[in-house]
Amino acid sequence: MTAVRDVTITIPRDSITGVVGESGCGKSTLARLVLRLIEPTTGRIHFDGADLMALRPDDMRRLRRRMQMVFQDPYSSLDPRFTIADVLAEPFRVQGDRVSAGAIADLLEQVGLAAEMAGAYPHQLSGGQRQRVGVARALAQRPDFVVLDEPTASLDVSIQAQIISLLERLKGELGLTYLFISHDLGLVRYFCDRILVMYLGAVVEELPSTDVQPRHPYTRALLESTFSPDPGKRRTLVAMQGEIPSPHNLPRGCAFAGRCPNVMARCLEERPQLMGEHTAHRVACFNPL
Repeated sequence: MTAVRDVTITIPRDSITGVVGESGCGKSTLARLVLRLIEPTTGRIHFDGADLMALRPDDMRRLRRRMQMVFQDPYSSLDPRFTIADVLAEPFRVQGDRVSAGAIADLLEQVGLAAEMAGAYPHQLSGGQRQRVGVARALAQRPDFVVLDEPTASLDVSIQAQIISLLERLKGELGLTYLFISHDLGLVRYFCDRILVMYLGAVVEELPSTDVQPRHPYTRALLESTFSPDPGKRRTLVAMQGEIPSPHNLPRGCAFAGRCPNVMARCLEERPQLMGEHTAHRVACFNPL
C-alpha cells in the first residue's frame, strides 16, 4: 500500500498551507514526510534550498531547530513522567544547548500559561493547557516552519477557538510558516491561505482559501457536508455516496470515480493529474465542476 503518492507541493514562506481530507487519506503521513520523521520510498524533500534526503544525521538534527511539529493528541505526545519544565527543556538538551528556568518561563508565558505550571505533570493539566505546552515545545528552538497535525481535533469547540487564536498570534509575532493538517474544511478555509485537498494519498485540488468555487467533485462534497454556524450560510447537508476504495487495491483510473456524480468512461481508465501548473487553482479531474 502507498500512503502518499505523486504529491508535489510548495509551501511559501510566511504562509499557512492547509491540507484537508477524510480520515486515512494520507494527511498525517504527508506531515511526517515533510519533516522527514518517516523516510519516503521515493521523491525529494527540500527545505529552504537544503535537500533533506542528502543530509547526514548530525546535519539533519541541527536543521530541525528550524522545523518543528505540534501533534494531534496533546496527552500522548507528552511524556507522563516528565514535568512541564522537563518537556520544554528536552528540545534544548537534544541540541546540546543550556536551558534556564527563565527560558522555560518565557515559553510558558508565550503560550498563555503561568510560570508556576512548570512543576506540574501532563495529567494535571486540561486538554487545552496540554496543547499549549505542545505549542511551546515546538517553539523552544525558534523555528521558521511548524507542522500542525490536527492540533484542535481532540479539544472542545471553545478550546479549539482559543488554540487557533493563539496560533494566529504566534504566526504574526514570530513570522512563522505553517502546514496545517485537518479534516475540517470550514476551519481550513478560515485559518489557511491555501488549501490542498487529499483523497486516498493524492492531492486532487489546490486552491486559495478565498476561492468559494471548488472544481473537484470531492471538494464540493466536502463543502456540502460542512455545517456552518452562520444561519445565513447554512445549507442542506449532503452525505457523500458510495464506498471508499481499498488503499491496498486502488482502481485503475480515478480513485474517486466510484463515488463521483460526474464520472465518465475516461475516469475509469485513466488517473487524472493536477492541471493548471502556473495558476493558483489546480484540479485533478477530467470533468471539473
